[in-house]
Amino acid sequence: MDAGGVRGDLSSTANRLFHFSEDPHIKVFEPRPVATPVDRGHGREWLNGPLVWAIDEHHQFLYWFPRECPRILIWPTEATSECDRTAWFGSSSARAIAFVEGGWQERLRVAAIHRYELPTNGFEDIADVGMWVSHDPVRPILAESLDDLPTRLRAADIELRVLDRLTSLRPLWSTSLHASGLRLRNAIDWGEPGWLRSTSAAAPSV
Repeated sequence: MDAGGVRGDLSSTANRLFHFSEDPHIKVFEPRPVATPVDRGHGREWLNGPLVWAIDEHHQFLYWFPRECPRILIWPTEATSECDRTAWFGSSSARAIAFVEGGWQERLRVAAIHRYELPTNGFEDIADVGMWVSHDPVRPILAESLDDLPTRLRAADIELRVLDRLTSLRPLWSTSLHASGLRLRNAIDWGEPGWLRSTSAAAPSV
């Protein structure tokens, strides 16, 4: 099926795939459409359809949050200008910065999420921030609970910044930094949901 992705087996690169959920009892992931369809660009409408989604190991920190928590994560790439890095990172040496709204800070602190490791065969790389999809049901090979998420982020050198609102960060998508916005439909005054990803999908350097 030519659906805009590249079918492949990640085992050749010793990578791993995960799905994060607040449900600790999932035995099989069934393909299902996204809850809120968004404009993903021409030829990528199929990504709103029935799929099982996974994130690769290098980008899994994007999901170390309560499922519905609106957040924006940024990191520099090889194309990032010194001006943009200084403007948004300041003196921070973190490899990435995660922004959340103050109303979610306590929920992030007490949340427990569940990380399901998935077999890599049968997934397609959609070439976007480490995300892979499968058209078929997937049975997890391992499940574990993750808590104390702020500490986990800090240990991974992800700086957490808390703002009253995320709307002030809209200009990030006009910079040379990578920016990923997740669950922004839940952010205060954000507006209509969209597919907010920078062109570069490289993971931040370790």
